[in-house]
Order: sequence, then C-alpha cells, then structure tokens
Amino acid sequence: MPTVRSDRRERIKRRIKKKIAGTSERPRLSVFRSNSRLYAQIIDDSIGKTLVSTSSVELSSDKKNTNQDDAKQIGLKLAEKAVAAGVNAVVFDRNGYLYHGKVKALAEGAREGGLKF
Repeated sequence: MPTVRSDRRERIKRRIKKKIAGTSERPRLSVFRSNSRLYAQIIDDSIGKTLVSTSSVELSSDKKNTNQDDAKQIGLKLAEKAVAAGVNAVVFDRNGYLYHGKVKALAEGAREGGLKF
C-alpha cells in the first residue's frame, strides 16, 4: 500500500520533534502550510505557550493563495513581532515540510527581520 504524503510528513515531523524543543531562551518557530494559506508561530515548549504568531490571513485577506513573496513578508512580520516581544533567537521547526519554496522564503524573511537561527 503506498504511503500518503501526509503520513510521510508526520513521520518526518516526529523525527524532527525528537531533536528540537523550544525553551524560554530559544523558542521554536513552527511553520504550517495549508493548501492556500501559510501560518507561523513562535512557541515556548517549556510552558506550552505561543508567544507570537502571524499568517497569510493577516497579510492580505483578499488573496486566496500565498506565494514565495508573501511567505517572505510573513517572515518579516513575524520577526518584527518577535523582536518587539523580546525574542531574538529561535529554533526553526519546518514541521516535516521540505526546506525550499515557501518554507525557505519564510525563514529567510525571518532572518532578515532580525531573528537568529
């Protein structure tokens, strides 16, 4: 029986989560991609709380789909909110997605905005 793409992502996600965890010094920057939207949040796993979040819904509600330019803007906006909240360094959690395209653009935008990872 062939594996479904979401099952593959879940296996990769479990492997990643074994190795990384967000702390109060370096919270976890988690990325989620739906078919039409892109979401990112910074999470402190030690207390189980989301510190900062943003998504393509906040960026532009009139556009349905996101592209790499939008992903970079989401990264910049997230970094801006994070720096204002006092977070400068994070651990990047690609959440089982390959590090290219929108996920890579979001990471580069967050780095340009001032986050270190």
